[in-house]
Amino acid sequence: MRNHDLTFLKHFSQMIAGLAVLTVVLIIFANWIYWQQPTDPNPAAEAATDARIAPLSGVYAGDTGAAAMAAAAEEARKAAASQVAYGGTLDGSEIYGQLCSTCHNTGAGGAPTLDRAHWDARVAQGIDTLIKHAEEGFQGDAGLMPARGGNPALSDEQVEATVRWMVDNLK
Repeated sequence: MRNHDLTFLKHFSQMIAGLAVLTVVLIIFANWIYWQQPTDPNPAAEAATDARIAPLSGVYAGDTGAAAMAAAAEEARKAAASQVAYGGTLDGSEIYGQLCSTCHNTGAGGAPTLDRAHWDARVAQGIDTLIKHAEEGFQGDAGLMPARGGNPALSDEQVEATVRWMVDNLK
């Protein structure tokens, strides 16, 4: 009898081991089938990715880029020309108060405040140079002057009136 019990235990343990191996094989096969199925993209994740990698502005390169950049600048100039900044006023103090004072009162970004110590060297270059820098923008050692103070709707006359007002009101 004893031999019969050992044979039974041997076959029983082989059966359990075979079932365990079969279970592992079925799990691996099920995972393989699962990963073969295409996954549906998450719309929220795709929208977040698109927003994160969207360009901030156009990219212009080479000859075609120069033409596109010139066309974009012309279009912006025309759009700005159709608008009238600050009701079309030529009062330099009003334009200064609404636009220029943000930087020129505090010296933000290296902007010279309205005192002669900051302006003597600039005024020595001539009023026409100051007006040109205000209209076209200027990158100096001290900082950056954006074109038209950052408001493309300002007319040439408004820029000139404001620059002249600033020079006349230096302390």
